Amino acid sequence: MTCTITAHDGGSFSADLVLPARGRGSGIVLFHEILGVNGYVRAVAGRLARLGYVVLLPDLFWRIDPDHPIEHTEAGLGEAMARIGDFDWEQGFHDGDAALTYLDRIDETTGSVGVMGFCMGGLIAFGVAVQSEPDVTVSYYGSGVAEMCGAAAQIHCPILFHFGDGDPFIPTEQIAVVQEAFADRDDAVVEVHEGAGHAFDNEHAEMFHQPVPAKEAWGLTAAFLRANLDPG
Repeated sequence: MTCTITAHDGGSFSADLVLPARGRGSGIVLFHEILGVNGYVRAVAGRLARLGYVVLLPDLFWRIDPDHPIEHTEAGLGEAMARIGDFDWEQGFHDGDAALTYLDRIDETTGSVGVMGFCMGGLIAFGVAVQSEPDVTVSYYGSGVAEMCGAAAQIHCPILFHFGDGDPFIPTEQIAVVQEAFADRDDAVVEVHEGAGHAFDNEHAEMFHQPVPAKEAWGLTAAFLRANLDPG
């Protein structure tokens, strides 16, 4: 199902809405990687729906390259890297908040509402948690999170981070910054998966996917969401 979300500064953008079998429940806004709302992120939405969540997938590139998902190929990655250079992160955080507000207000969402994202989306989820009030946040290998950790005190919800200690894009020094920023928070978990690289969850990208840490991380994510989202 395709929805239309009104941005805070005017204009509108599309989002996919994926419902669980019972048609309602607590909600999760799922933020995509640099490749957009492609087959992989739709598959993740399906996983979340099978866990019972109402999932919204907003197109965060609507301002510069709307409705243009890119698949995981070498050429596709090059195209995506070029596109991300034109992305305005502050606008992205605000658009993420607009998506959160939308999901919280629709009839299908009967419980609490959280945010979750991968890579680029992991940073968007973090930024939305800083600026807004989601009920839970899950951030998978968000490049740039360490640089935003000065705002950690502005996050008031439970938050789960997943990183890999073999990620070439997020060095262990940056992971340590995140660990330190949330060290005194009982509701914050920073999971560092041994031997995992970047995008290890992505089963649509053979060059990145690592089944063992992916399965481990997903189990932890499912338990964290179950513990922190009111099902309604």
